[in-house]
Amino acid sequence: MKFLKSLKPPGRTPDVIVNPFSIMRSIDFTGWMLLLSGWLAWTMDGYDYFSVSLTAKRLSVQFGKSSTDITTAITLTLLFRSVGAVIFGVAADRYGRKWTLVINLLLIAIFELGSSFCNTYQQFLAVRSLFGIAMGGIWGLAASTSLENIPPNARGLVSGFLQQGYAVGYLIAAVVNLTLVPNNPHTWRALYWVGTGLSVFAAIFRSLLPESRSFLEAKLEAKSRGDTGISPTRAFLKEAKAMLKTNWKRAIWAVCLMTGFNFLSHASQDLLPLFLQDNKLFSPHNTSLIAIISNCGAVVGGITAGYFSQYTGRRLAIIIMLVWTGAFIPLWILPSSFAGISAGVFFLQFGVQGAWGVVPIYLSESSPPAFRASFAGIAYQLGNMASAGSAQIEARGGENWRTTVQGKNVPDYAKVQGVLLGVIIGWTLIMTLLGPENHGSRFEQAVATREGAGKMRNEDLVENHRVLQDDNAETGEAYDVKVKGNVEHVEKGAV
Repeated sequence: MKFLKSLKPPGRTPDVIVNPFSIMRSIDFTGWMLLLSGWLAWTMDGYDYFSVSLTAKRLSVQFGKSSTDITTAITLTLLFRSVGAVIFGVAADRYGRKWTLVINLLLIAIFELGSSFCNTYQQFLAVRSLFGIAMGGIWGLAASTSLENIPPNARGLVSGFLQQGYAVGYLIAAVVNLTLVPNNPHTWRALYWVGTGLSVFAAIFRSLLPESRSFLEAKLEAKSRGDTGISPTRAFLKEAKAMLKTNWKRAIWAVCLMTGFNFLSHASQDLLPLFLQDNKLFSPHNTSLIAIISNCGAVVGGITAGYFSQYTGRRLAIIIMLVWTGAFIPLWILPSSFAGISAGVFFLQFGVQGAWGVVPIYLSESSPPAFRASFAGIAYQLGNMASAGSAQIEARGGENWRTTVQGKNVPDYAKVQGVLLGVIIGWTLIMTLLGPENHGSRFEQAVATREGAGKMRNEDLVENHRVLQDDNAETGEAYDVKVKGNVEHVEKGAV
């Protein structure tokens, strides 16, 4: 009973589930635009990441390398993303979300374009490594841009919508690869050119929108209080040091949690095409169809779980989705028919990405308030780096666990995926149970240069915010930052 009580969100929670359309109406135009810009940035991240895997065979012919050699570019991208998370996350918390994200997206466009003009394998690896640094900043910036500018009661729904931008990015890249690339004289390069144009569009779109309102409010509050007499940069470094000293245990937990989540994705996705073609003897066409079906399940699951996490609490929603995923492992790997496998991948990805749909808001609420972009982004990418070897682990497992399909000895990817996914679900469950529940914490409270910001915890900001949310469940009333001339001031109104 004590365990169940620990999963209950702190403060008062709504007794009645609010219609999602009512929640959507509570978001004002600026909030919608900032949400769309964050979602678009994350969608481009998904598009750009999967560009290499989608063109792996063409790249192997272009550079005279094996497909295994080409996957080295994917591994390097994952490894260097942590560097980008540090650089862009710190810049966002110090200087603001807007121009940091614009610069980040423009760098992605530059490196995507550079990838398309590589003529040697070494050039491609170098550019994709630099590309990984640029990609590393996107998640934290996209999450803070999207979640900081909406009513508290909309965060769960928006979290699920935001996270599934990655799946949408994959779908867009797959469609371009299936339609444009085969009919273009420049073949694989055309896929990267489209990604370049879309990333530039995302950067321009973000540049036309204002800075995050919660960041402006916190900055204004810090100025009005006059907390420090030292330079902003020195103040930031001082508070960052204090934050790490105060939150080092939480930082370790966050990286362990995101390691589990990233393994959860890779274990259920990386070898799916090989599993379908080698173990189930599906054609490349049917394999592509099943991949599309799985991504549809991912989008539905992410949005659904994110929405209900607003009422169940973040951890309980994640736990339910992890248990759901474990229950559907047999349906995912045992059937041999197209219909059976399709149902299996749909419901399994519903659970996997359902759990993922809660991650942006859960990690944001669990981060130190003044370092939300950097803390969440770095934890995410360090977990990504730790899981970078997932495909190699599964491939090596397939070399040792074999099966016979129509008289041919092949790797038993079904067993490998099932065992690995089961272990990862157990790990992620434990990490989720060990984590905090800061459902409803305030997002507009602290700026990183304010004295004492490094020691501030989200737990300290939950209770007052919950009262505000309950009293204004439909309107999402909060304080808004208005700028008139060169003077910033705070006004109370609907966010």
